[in-house]
Amino acid sequence: MSDRLPTALAELTACEALALFARGELSPLELTRDCLARIERFNPVVNAFCHVDAEGALVAARAAESRWQRGEPLGPLDGVPSTLKDLTLTVGMPTRKGSTTTSAAGPWQVDAPFTAHMRAAGAVLLGKTTTPEFGWKGVTDNPLYGITRNPWHPELTAGGSSGGAAAAAALNLGMLHQGSDAGGSIRIPCSFTGIFGLKPTFGWVPQWPASAMTTLSHLGPITRSAVDSALLLSVVARPDARDGYAGPACPVDWLAAPPDDLDGLRVAYSRDLGYAEVAPDILRAVEAGVAELRALGAHVEEVDPGFASPKASFDTLWHAGASRLLDGLSEAQRDALDPGLRAIAERGKRLTLTDYLAAREARAALVAHMADFHRRFDLLVTPTLPLAPFAAGHEVPPGSDYDDWVDWTPFSYPFNLTQQPAASMPCGLDDRGLPVGLHIVGPRYRDDRVMAVARLLEARLPRCLPPMAHA
Repeated sequence: MSDRLPTALAELTACEALALFARGELSPLELTRDCLARIERFNPVVNAFCHVDAEGALVAARAAESRWQRGEPLGPLDGVPSTLKDLTLTVGMPTRKGSTTTSAAGPWQVDAPFTAHMRAAGAVLLGKTTTPEFGWKGVTDNPLYGITRNPWHPELTAGGSSGGAAAAAALNLGMLHQGSDAGGSIRIPCSFTGIFGLKPTFGWVPQWPASAMTTLSHLGPITRSAVDSALLLSVVARPDARDGYAGPACPVDWLAAPPDDLDGLRVAYSRDLGYAEVAPDILRAVEAGVAELRALGAHVEEVDPGFASPKASFDTLWHAGASRLLDGLSEAQRDALDPGLRAIAERGKRLTLTDYLAAREARAALVAHMADFHRRFDLLVTPTLPLAPFAAGHEVPPGSDYDDWVDWTPFSYPFNLTQQPAASMPCGLDDRGLPVGLHIVGPRYRDDRVMAVARLLEARLPRCLPPMAHA
């Protein structure tokens, strides 16, 4: 196998790597060294990592190699190179949240639940991936680490807020990547970079400390394949007593085999939710994916879910959450914030309790509306985004009429309000040869349905990997 390792390792999924470990055909140390070498090569181009712990990763990989040689793997991720987002506490690694207002001194002595579950399962933690400051927007740039770029074209944005994780996944700089999503922050960069990501039902993946966005924020996987995301969720979707918002223990068997077909599945397809504007070439790629659903036996009906844009309610809750970030900051620190973040945080400070409660009531009404909608339809399918990646370093496409990132993400944030599971998967390329995402939304607690459909579609839709990954 050694003659083909450089190419093969760059293409491996986590599940494939684990099978090779079990057969003794590949060692975690060999794989980790390859990942670190490719991080060294590609990170200066895309800026996916804000911290690389090469020494710690090699120590962990050697330990995993010894366990596999003894036939005693620590857990289901033993030896798999993985990353965490720079919002997630990790022992021995800085968590700066992309902000100059945070301390570089540490000490970094606590693992968040996601980190602890990955570590206990044997994952090799390569480092931390980039985020906009405090994860506040749908693209990834920040005052501390600069701009994260798209592996398909470095002049374009990778999306956000989990842009670093998505860029790393697209280039296979590690196989398992943690994202977070309070308004689309897993699904946006997955669509822009051509990979898979899932925002699970709220409460099944514990989050501590709580996000400033509280119950809008979900943690989930970003990977090249749906089954790798299922593997990661099988480890991290389990309770942690520190999470005060957590729901009951997750009953989903993430690694259950998908059905042979989709006979009897009722799918609603909405091209625009009734209020969005979508580029024609984006729709063409999405509708190719919808055609595959029909070919698998699903009954697909073109219908909108029937709600008006909930942007006003989302903005109220988002700005209220952002306002908390100003607490405890000096005026000099506030001046150092991303100007856009400071602006929405100050807007949040001006909100009244009546404003906030009205947004909560509107959110509750949307939850009830979608619950009723899913009595008729098992899934809702839409585009993930209405547009292609645009110039890096901008919150909105230059020259557009959009006011902020929420304006160009009409398909993602409504389902943070409803806390439903929602995945983005690649379904083809647009007219410029850039990836397009298909958005699959399930009823709350039916993540299994979303994952089963994604795994079946994955085998039928074109694989979308950036040319840089093959260079």
